[in-house]
Amino acid sequence: MGSDLKDIIEKKEIELRELFGKIIAIDAYNTLYQFLSIIRQPDGTPLMDSQGNITSHLSGLLYRTTNLVEAGIKPVFVFDGKPPEFKAQTIKERAEIRGWSEIQWIAARALGEEDAFKYAQASSRLDDQIIGDAKALLKYMGIPCIQAPSEGEAQAAFMAINGDANAVGSQDYDALLFGAPNVVRNLTITGRRKLPGKNVYVDVKPEMLELNPILDALSITSKQLIDTAILVGTDYNEGIKGIGPKTALRLIQKHGSIEGVLAELNDCIENFDAIRDFFLYPEITSTYKIEWQEPNEDLIIKFLCNRHDFSEERVEKVLVRLSEASAQKQKTLDQWGSK
Repeated sequence: MGSDLKDIIEKKEIELRELFGKIIAIDAYNTLYQFLSIIRQPDGTPLMDSQGNITSHLSGLLYRTTNLVEAGIKPVFVFDGKPPEFKAQTIKERAEIRGWSEIQWIAARALGEEDAFKYAQASSRLDDQIIGDAKALLKYMGIPCIQAPSEGEAQAAFMAINGDANAVGSQDYDALLFGAPNVVRNLTITGRRKLPGKNVYVDVKPEMLELNPILDALSITSKQLIDTAILVGTDYNEGIKGIGPKTALRLIQKHGSIEGVLAELNDCIENFDAIRDFFLYPEITSTYKIEWQEPNEDLIIKFLCNRHDFSEERVEKVLVRLSEASAQKQKTLDQWGSK
């Protein structure tokens, strides 16, 4: 979920066409959670095949990644590796929340309550099969996947810093903390969306976050942005109770660092220095290959239709779009070449 910095981060709405020709390193886990959360039936039940395997994420990857390729975007999906040790408590707490939400969802669904969908969304979880199926489908679609040694956002940020990607695609703000120069939000959920629990629809557009202009506007450094996030709370710590992003920013601007803030508040944050160092010097790999391939239509149909009960007619229609976009890609190899 990342650190909640939305109240102090300047966002700029953009059109999808503005990303034409851009390489976007997408936080895969973040995106899969989005698909598992929003692609559900009205009572909150996820899409499933006849064997009971969840397929919401596969639907999202097929249709929405095709949309990105058609828009001329070059997506690269970056998958998480082993989380840092100080994330263990957060992982445990999230598992407990998902377990509680699943119980509430089952009860609400049985009673036909409107809250069923909300609880279902909060119960979304990844497992090895979901992750493995996602990687397989992306491979068949010709979309490169990168395996990060630790946090996917950290690896994606490094790729952007290294010039191998133009931006990181993620809903979270953590990519900024890892130093990503550009972050695109709403990339895979762009379009008309229904607000949860309300009969209201809104237009969701991509948002560009640019690190240097953000730091200039806040009059802080990257390290101070990290300190601000730690005060609010990150995936690795709870933060100081009652401290929101605006207050945290003001305190960091006053004292210059988290040490001075904690001294004033007479409070403490366990391992704050290790957490800050992890954002500054995350575990990443510089050994990766980014290469797009032509989609393998036969394998996609076998995988989605024969194995997961997707409609062959619908899949074939998407594959026409994907293949045409890929064919166009081959005409501009200077833009789409291997990295």
